[in-house]
Amino acid sequence: MKTTSSLAWRLFRHEARRGELTIILLAIILSVGAVLSLSLFSERLQSALTSRSAEFIAADAQLRSDKPIDEAWLKEAQTLGLDTAQQVTARSMVFYNDEMLLADLRAVNEAYPLKGNVNVAEQAFGAKKIADQLPQAGQAWIQSRLFQSLGIQLGDEIEIGDGVFTVTKVLVDIPDAGFSVFNTDPIVLIRLSDLASTAITGPGSRARYVSYFKGDGDALSAFYDWLQPQLQDDLHSWRTVADDESAIGRSVARAGRYFLLASLLAIVLAAVSIAVAAQRYSQRHFDPVAIMKTLGATKQTIRTIYLLQVIFITLLGIAIGLIIGFIGQQAVVWLLADQVDVAIGIWHWKPVIIAVITGATCALLFSLYPLMQLFAIPPLRVLRRDMASNLRSRSIQFLASGSAVFLLMLLYSQDFTISLILFSSGVALVAGLLIATYGLIALGRKLGAGKMGAWQLAWARIKRRAMDNSVQLISFSITIMLLLVVLVMRNDMVSQWRSQLPQGTPNYFLINITDTQKDKLDSHFSENGVNIEEFYPVIRGRFVSVNDERVNTEVTKEDDADNERRRGLGREANLTWSITLQKENIIVDGQWHGDASVEPDTTVFPVSVEEDVAERLDIKLGDKLTFNVGSEIVETEVTSLRKVDWQTMQPNFFFVIHPAAMKAFSPTYITSFHLPTSEKAKLTALLQPFPSLTMFDVDARINQLRDIVDQVSVAVEFILVLVLFAGSLVLIAQVQASMDERKQEIAILRTLGAKGSLIRKSVIFEFVIIGIVAGFMAALANELSLFLLQTSVFQMPASLHMEYWVIAPFVGAFVVGTLGALGCWRLLTLNTAALLRKMV
Repeated sequence: MKTTSSLAWRLFRHEARRGELTIILLAIILSVGAVLSLSLFSERLQSALTSRSAEFIAADAQLRSDKPIDEAWLKEAQTLGLDTAQQVTARSMVFYNDEMLLADLRAVNEAYPLKGNVNVAEQAFGAKKIADQLPQAGQAWIQSRLFQSLGIQLGDEIEIGDGVFTVTKVLVDIPDAGFSVFNTDPIVLIRLSDLASTAITGPGSRARYVSYFKGDGDALSAFYDWLQPQLQDDLHSWRTVADDESAIGRSVARAGRYFLLASLLAIVLAAVSIAVAAQRYSQRHFDPVAIMKTLGATKQTIRTIYLLQVIFITLLGIAIGLIIGFIGQQAVVWLLADQVDVAIGIWHWKPVIIAVITGATCALLFSLYPLMQLFAIPPLRVLRRDMASNLRSRSIQFLASGSAVFLLMLLYSQDFTISLILFSSGVALVAGLLIATYGLIALGRKLGAGKMGAWQLAWARIKRRAMDNSVQLISFSITIMLLLVVLVMRNDMVSQWRSQLPQGTPNYFLINITDTQKDKLDSHFSENGVNIEEFYPVIRGRFVSVNDERVNTEVTKEDDADNERRRGLGREANLTWSITLQKENIIVDGQWHGDASVEPDTTVFPVSVEEDVAERLDIKLGDKLTFNVGSEIVETEVTSLRKVDWQTMQPNFFFVIHPAAMKAFSPTYITSFHLPTSEKAKLTALLQPFPSLTMFDVDARINQLRDIVDQVSVAVEFILVLVLFAGSLVLIAQVQASMDERKQEIAILRTLGAKGSLIRKSVIFEFVIIGIVAGFMAALANELSLFLLQTSVFQMPASLHMEYWVIAPFVGAFVVGTLGALGCWRLLTLNTAALLRKMV
């Protein structure tokens, strides 16, 4: 064994000096470096995005309760090293002189917020700045709408319950204010120690108690594991960024899935590159193995020598790959430091472990079949160079390679669905490519006959090297397909993000607009250069029954006694009516209620219901829904279900009723408009003629959301570049794998008198043909993968990308043809004597 190990080591050093191990070493370095750089960057970026997104819940996690939270729970969190903060929120009337308005009271302790900032201004609708402290005892910070509605000035006193507070700041926003336009009252911020003076949290109050927690993931997980058995579903709710269903939460979650997808594709690219390199390594050692067998070496000795060589080169490739991968992603992090928040100070071991496992697994399992071929070389090859391995069946290769890829994908993602989608798409592509290969062989027989020009020579070579070309075709196609998947997903995802928040997105909403104010408001804003969006009629109504079956109309602490009723909304709904389907609303079932000129003949009117609320309340087409509007009853019939994009910053509604049903009611209207941040000072003049209107300012929230989306977009583009780079290296490795056989072919053609231009053109044409087929097949497989990924993983609308059916073959022809020409260029410029010397 010692002699065998020594021989393996000497052979390893000898071949390393000759460059025999270069291709497989580069493939392992590529696999480990690509997986580490992508995975580590993704983990760090995800940590930074999660931390940034945590600002929108003011902590890493929240615990909400309908009752005061046990102090013992907070002490346990602090024992585990978590920071804590507290808030009590309640709706209460704010009184100023003879005026009053319902407000959202937030009483916080000195530790709030754990993440994010409280922003204030010196005047209503003024420029915001970060508050360096919270309100002092007896002080209140109130939002601009209260100044506008009640005529309050800084320094005035307001009453909340039994408490009296001095207004000292204009509150712009707090981290966890939320994004809802409806049901949002102006916020009043006070000290938690002042809450008792208001006496508004007594028996029967609707106060909510919130505790905030910040710390590392392990401590949070340990605390939740300890806490979870003590939580009651009807009283408590635990919330983290991962549970965030806001536009921010969905954007970050979707970006996380994209990073996962890109890393999985890097693993597949790594596997393909190692498979190509291992095949070439095996073929280059057919002759040495035959000589060793002729000299009396046993199969066991040969196996040990080459297995040890694979182990040596795997260890070296992993070590170098880890270094290069770390340096590469670190350099990119520094380059993008001004554009993307990346958690540089946080180290993640998972990418390192995955990279090592990827390199080792791919090197061993993808080398299994080539090594078995190598061990099966007959000694007679010493005399007959045309004799190949006795091992013909490729079932072992497909089984080992397929198992390795799928297990690595599953290990890394821990997501069976996304792993199965990518793996199944790859299998379908391979099956299609094998069929395409036979088609090329048949075509090559016809086109390769006759007068020998460059095209005929290229087709003849494709026919003669059918098996090798099938491997090349599969490698090129899988690489192009994976690059297309990453590219198209990036384009679709970023496009969808930006379409939800285009420039000019309304950042202010006006409500409580009366019928007589609509035209005046529109005219006044137009005169000041501000465009008003559509006016939506709104009236509050209570959803009371389905098919005459009563539903719960309230959520109270006594609901347990009323469980026999069907589930309802539990609150009043904002009802609207229209004959025009709103933007971003799609009818998914039924038919939109028609022309306004055709009024229903009965007292039951059509209504369109949002599909998610229909599913939650078990509402179906044809159901009779009853609404209580004031003292009146409105009977409706469900005629359509709508899909609503809640991520757009526009008013959306659960129920849209036919206008004929609402003629007897006097609604108020809601509208929106866009005003650049630099022109915010216009607001006072714009609203001064309409003191009864209420305005919602969501400008800060939109800017924060857009900032997150911009950062994610930059990160996604960087990951795309990394995957493109990795894919290019795989293509180069594939071209290099056929160099030995091409030397022999070119030498023979030169000896027979073929011109250099003919040989050059034939080589380029061969790669162009393979590139066209690979591109077209990759485009087909790309559509299958995208359909499954978009509908099953990313929850995005699926669409065909016909342009890539044209682009991919042309790009495949250009890229593969160029790489083939560059890879073979040195061979093509050598004279016959030099080629023959290289073959010896």
